[in-house]
Amino acid sequence: MNFEGNIFKMRTELATPVNYFLPVGEQEVEMNKLIGKEIKMHFSGQINCISCGKTTKTSFNQGFCYTCLQTAPESSESVVRPELSKSHFGIARDMEWAEKHDLIDHFVYLAVATELKVGVTRCHQIPTRWIDQGASFALKIAQTPNRHIAGIIEVFLKKHFTDRTNWQAMLKSSGNKNIDLLEEKKNALQLLPVELQKYYCKDDEITAIDYPLPVPPQKVKSVSFDKTPDIVETLKGIKGQYLIFENNTVLNIRKHNGYYLNISTSKAGV
Repeated sequence: MNFEGNIFKMRTELATPVNYFLPVGEQEVEMNKLIGKEIKMHFSGQINCISCGKTTKTSFNQGFCYTCLQTAPESSESVVRPELSKSHFGIARDMEWAEKHDLIDHFVYLAVATELKVGVTRCHQIPTRWIDQGASFALKIAQTPNRHIAGIIEVFLKKHFTDRTNWQAMLKSSGNKNIDLLEEKKNALQLLPVELQKYYCKDDEITAIDYPLPVPPQKVKSVSFDKTPDIVETLKGIKGQYLIFENNTVLNIRKHNGYYLNISTSKAGV
């Protein structure tokens, strides 16, 4: 097989294990089928902004040119810090975009990769957000009508829970099964001011996520197309948005949004 075009973060489907699909141009590569196969990836040197499509020498914030970094609604500060969203006041880089992405239901959640973390995601991003972070278990704890309120709840809970994922530890872990998510959810409720407790989510379903990574690597070393334009490796597994190769090098696909690649395998890999 041979695919050529700009790549984007992998699309996922919740299954046992998770199904991964890598967009390459207008096509998709079924990545699970390539596990155990040698993959050849060549970076042409071309990078296109994932917002405007223009060629850019440097990719900012996982795929934007510098202009779109400053102006595109997808790269606004509230994407990383939800509490800064002002769309509920009618203030946004693009209100039409905000109505579809900020002024909709959001969930505050607890997730476990190596340790317990708190996070925020849009309603339509569940379970995608959890999969992208490499979580093994996740649970909704609050549901809000907009991004700002979800961010405010997260700010309170970040005093007690981390909001970050250590990617190296995540890839080497099979998931901490000793954390009682339901008990932690009850604890989180008590940490919130009364006016925020009304957003408590009654859905107590714990989502367990299994990845196509039979044996977690003991060591990991990051590889990038900026320094290594040609990668020829045997795919060992996938977790989060990372490809893990047989020699324990890992490639962060999301970091390379907009990179123009040629991807090929032998017939055995189709």
